[in-house]
Amino acid sequence: MTDAQDASGSRARGRRMARAERRSQLLTIALDLFATEGFHHVSMDDIAERAQVSKPVLYRHFPSKLDLYLAVVDQQGADLLAAVERAVAPLEAGPVARGEGRTVVAAVVEAYLAFVQVAGESSTLLFESDVTRDTQVRGRVEHATAEVTRRIAEVLSGVTGRGRADADVLAAALVATAQGAATYWLRHGDGQGIERVVELVTDLQWRGLAGLVRPDYPYGDA
Repeated sequence: MTDAQDASGSRARGRRMARAERRSQLLTIALDLFATEGFHHVSMDDIAERAQVSKPVLYRHFPSKLDLYLAVVDQQGADLLAAVERAVAPLEAGPVARGEGRTVVAAVVEAYLAFVQVAGESSTLLFESDVTRDTQVRGRVEHATAEVTRRIAEVLSGVTGRGRADADVLAAALVATAQGAATYWLRHGDGQGIERVVELVTDLQWRGLAGLVRPDYPYGDA
C-alpha cells in the first residue's frame, strides 16, 4: 500500500509521494506547527490535515506526536551542527594564515545567525523547547548543543593548547554568546542586518580568544 492510501485502501487527499518525500513533508509541516503553536497545542489531527493525509499514514511514519517532535528537533540539530562543521573546517584543513582565526569565529557566529534567519521561530525548538520538562526531549535538545560545543572545543584545544576541560568551558561560552545573540536578533533585531551582528559578536569573542592562541601555533604563512 502506498503513502497515498489509508489503512482501508481509500485514497488520501494529498498527491502520492515516495516514503522519503512524505516523511520530509511531514517534518516540514510539523516544524512549522510546533514552532508557531507549541507542542501542547498541536495534535496529530492538525498535522495530518495540513499534510492532506490520513492519520494511519501519519502514524506509519511517526508512531506518536512525541516521536515526530523528536525527529524535528534532531533535524534542527543536524542542520546547525553541519553549519558549524563548515565554519571550523578551515582551521583543521590548514594551512592557516595569521588573522584567519577571527574569520573562523565569525563563521561560527554567522552559522547561528543564518540558522535562526532560515528557521525563524522554529529555532526555539532547539534553543527554548516548551517540552524540556520531559527528560527525553531535554536530552535531545541538549544533545544538539552539546555536539556543537564538543566540536568547537576540539578545535579550540588545538589552537589554544589548553586542556580539554578548559576548551570545553571556552566553547560553551562561545556557543552561549552566539546562540543568545542570534535569538535576540530574531526577536529584537529591528531591521539590523546579520552582517553587523556578526561583526559585533565576533569582535567581542575574538578579542578574548586572540590572547589565548598558543605562542607556537603553526601558521601557514610563518
